[in-house]
Amino acid sequence: MLKKGIICGVSLSLLAGCTGFESLLDEKKVLVGNPHSGKSTVPVVTVVEDKVWEDFFEKEEDGGEVVVSPEESEEEPATEEEAEEPADEETPEEPSEPEAIPVVANPGAMNVMVNKFWSLPEGYRPADLIKPNVPFSFGDENSDRSKLRAEAAESLEVMFNVAKGEGIELYARSGFRSYETQEAIFKNEVATFGYEQAVLYVALPGTSEHQTGLAMDITAKSVGLELVEAFEGTAEGKWLAENAHHYGFILRYPKGKTNITGYAFEPWHFRYVGVDIAGEIYTKGLTFEEYMGDVREF
Repeated sequence: MLKKGIICGVSLSLLAGCTGFESLLDEKKVLVGNPHSGKSTVPVVTVVEDKVWEDFFEKEEDGGEVVVSPEESEEEPATEEEAEEPADEETPEEPSEPEAIPVVANPGAMNVMVNKFWSLPEGYRPADLIKPNVPFSFGDENSDRSKLRAEAAESLEVMFNVAKGEGIELYARSGFRSYETQEAIFKNEVATFGYEQAVLYVALPGTSEHQTGLAMDITAKSVGLELVEAFEGTAEGKWLAENAHHYGFILRYPKGKTNITGYAFEPWHFRYVGVDIAGEIYTKGLTFEEYMGDVREF
């Protein structure tokens, strides 16, 4: 998920939106306690102006008393045309389109920031996507969601192998996601839970980190290979939180940082930024926005 001068969820994985179109239902973030709720629309109230009647009272010169003028007291009957003329009504205003999110100038950079304030070009697709040699929650499937950019994929392989050697069995669940796939996921989420809840857990098309090819959702058998907040308390989740930075990955949406990242806590969403940046972010306890000096609190 840069500054939206550029803009991306759940537990559901956004994810800053977090899964592939091939299996929307399977890839949607599974919420703990289902925090979603429907969004109500505020109706437009139509105001009808009261008819303004002519003043047919006049004051006598001597003062003071108000009397009815006989000539003006008789109201002329309305003509048929006047009687059928409907009262003027205000035309409801069309909802304004959301402001366009600025597009990043460096979509291929390892430290590219993609979030609710910075977006990727609509048709952006990294040229170096490959499938890392790691276990996947959906088996041996050669699809977009199994791919990462080459550098990130190689680092993921090393991390998974080291974890396995320490008795930690990890599974990759969702990697690259195209603009079109993210658009379909977001529309489905809005239809199911409403816009306000959808934007908290799922990234808008063009603002998902998955489109960078640098983000991977990771899970384990201990949570049924799902993307849930409970992953945080598992041996696998703890190992990743403590060690991912050694391999260039950061926990992109930390707990208690929603006001900065714009997304709910996602203990499964890891973003590759390179070993040096990841190490500094981990050591200082920063979010990616804070590290990049691009904080716009929600």
